[in-house]
Amino acid sequence: MKIKTKLRLGIGLLFAMITVLAVVGIRQVSLLSADSRNILIANHNSLEYSRQMLHALDELEVHAGALDLFKKNLEAQQKNITEIGERELTAQLTGHFEKLKINVRDKEIIALIRNDVLEIMSINLDAINRKSHIAGQTAKSSMVWIGITGTLCFIIAFTLFVNLPGNIANPIRELTESIRQIANENYTERVHFGSHDEYGQLAQSFNTMAEKLEEYNNSNLAKLMIEKKRVETLIDNMHDPVIGLDENRKVIFANEVARKVTGLQASELVGCNATDVALHNDLVRSLVKDLFEPQAKGNGQSAAMKIYADEKESYFEKEYVDISIVPTGEQQPRSIGHVIILRNVTPYKELDFAKTNFIANVSHELKTPISSIKITLDLLRNEGVGNTNDEQRSLLDSIREDADRLLKITGELLNITQVESGKIQLNIAGTSVREIVQYAIAANEIQAESRDIRLQIEDKGLRASVLADSEKTAWVLTNLVSNAIRYSYDHSSIRIILEEDEQAVRIAVADSGQGISQEYKDKIFDRYFRVPGSTKEGTGLGLAISREFMEAQDGTLTVESELGAGSTFTIVLKKAEQGLQSI
Repeated sequence: MKIKTKLRLGIGLLFAMITVLAVVGIRQVSLLSADSRNILIANHNSLEYSRQMLHALDELEVHAGALDLFKKNLEAQQKNITEIGERELTAQLTGHFEKLKINVRDKEIIALIRNDVLEIMSINLDAINRKSHIAGQTAKSSMVWIGITGTLCFIIAFTLFVNLPGNIANPIRELTESIRQIANENYTERVHFGSHDEYGQLAQSFNTMAEKLEEYNNSNLAKLMIEKKRVETLIDNMHDPVIGLDENRKVIFANEVARKVTGLQASELVGCNATDVALHNDLVRSLVKDLFEPQAKGNGQSAAMKIYADEKESYFEKEYVDISIVPTGEQQPRSIGHVIILRNVTPYKELDFAKTNFIANVSHELKTPISSIKITLDLLRNEGVGNTNDEQRSLLDSIREDADRLLKITGELLNITQVESGKIQLNIAGTSVREIVQYAIAANEIQAESRDIRLQIEDKGLRASVLADSEKTAWVLTNLVSNAIRYSYDHSSIRIILEEDEQAVRIAVADSGQGISQEYKDKIFDRYFRVPGSTKEGTGLGLAISREFMEAQDGTLTVESELGAGSTFTIVLKKAEQGLQSI
């Protein structure tokens, strides 16, 4: 018999027993309920009417409404006749009551009426006792039937409980033990089920698999061991720390460099669960945490981390490699482990630090003589020092432009050293957007006038201030306006658009100049990048620094551009009140 059939029969039989037990119980309870209802509705009401009539008789001499009360309950009794002899007694009581109405002080009639009421009460009490006995018999009968039905259901259910799980679980237990033997490389293990159900088919497939595994093991084991040794030797001779884990987070290998970096012996690392090792090793904890948190792992690499190695602070980049295979006969890949590689980038970091410090020092040293040159030029242009002709003034203007350009370059280099070192110093406070815009326009006004370019402000109802560093934001906007002037045509216009929504303020600088090709639109914010073929001067740092400054203030800098149709650079900053709430 198939397993599915067994389960259907067992569950169906249980369902049938539950249904039978429910039907029997409901039927017996209904019978008992009907008997109880007969007692309560009929006889109890008659007793109540009789009690009220006796009470009215006792009140005849002291209460004027007693006769009406008696009549009211007598009429109710006439409508509630349910027992044998009760109708005749009620009619007799009605006749006596008619005589009583003629003479309410007739003691003999009152005695007869009292006797009639007591006989009616006696009949109903006898009926209550009789019906109570019937209800008791019904209850006993119900208990017997429910007990018999329940016992039969229990016997059948107990039989199923004892036998059905064993019929299903025992073959599974035997198969599980055989699988465990196969997992322990005992490929001679076989399963023998005498049945022809699904278990029999499963046993046949299992035995076939075991035979193939035994054959494969006997023919390829030596080769596999040689390959395993080769891979282990290759990993041990790598100069970068390498740690391998299986799918259960168990460390299956760690080369000598990895053991040295973690400060653990091979016995303390290899063969142990990585989560257990992480409990007492900070480095392993960091590696395992990033490995099993996809949002921290990213695209496989993460930022450089500091590790004390080679008797100094060293920098390593983490790289995670997921090892997946497609098992034979399957289509979906299955993860069988992970490899963690730590690449030592200390020499590159040291060179980067040296470059950053060199640029910062050189830029700082250059700013002083350049500033002195600008002061000297201002003195030379002063007619009080001496007269200069037009040609000399032209040369002085040219020298000043070069000095301004050098000062701008050194300023950008100093800013980029802040960005690279991660030491951007911000003074965040509520700032007027219009003041920032006016500063940027004033700084570029002479440059715009020299090419007859108009700087137009389009204020779309801006009223809010922003939460920003006014100095760095003004620097960014000045740089954007300067770029717009540089890449615009003569006699054109540049629009500075101010608008706000519920949460942020937008400052857009739109020109109608050359525009940017789509292939370069995402690259213009990279450091030192310049659009190929561009004849305009620049270091390629301005936009990179501008975006870094905006992101440091929890803002954004984006661009929309089309080649030949101009560009629009947009700054988005939080409103002052919105920014304070988020803080």
